[in-house]
Amino acid sequence: MIAPTPRITIVAIALLMALLPASVHAQDVPGIEICTVEKTMERRTSCLQSNVDFLQKTITKLTTDHQQKLDAANRQIEALKNAVIGLQKLVGELQTAQNKAAEDAKKAAAPAAKDAAPATKEGAK
Repeated sequence: MIAPTPRITIVAIALLMALLPASVHAQDVPGIEICTVEKTMERRTSCLQSNVDFLQKTITKLTTDHQQKLDAANRQIEALKNAVIGLQKLVGELQTAQNKAAEDAKKAAAPAAKDAAPATKEGAK
């Protein structure tokens, strides 16, 4: 059997759509509708209620999305705070080690200077 070409397929779908009743074509697509064109109060009320439902669903979805983004940002902030605390500890340890090394160098230099100072005095007499 020969496979139908895309052109034949499109024509067949178009013919099927044309043969379907008009009520099948109409779909209630969620969104804001202009309700002032409705003549009867029941249809106008239904239209307005549809708008309210759509807006409530949209607000709920946006609220959920934004809450998820806020939660992710808060988790990232906490991770960054922990990183800063770790870096502060590391800097403190490095400063302590640097100060200790400087004190050790001063202590090592001080006895050598004391030993060298009397020798120069004795040699001068």
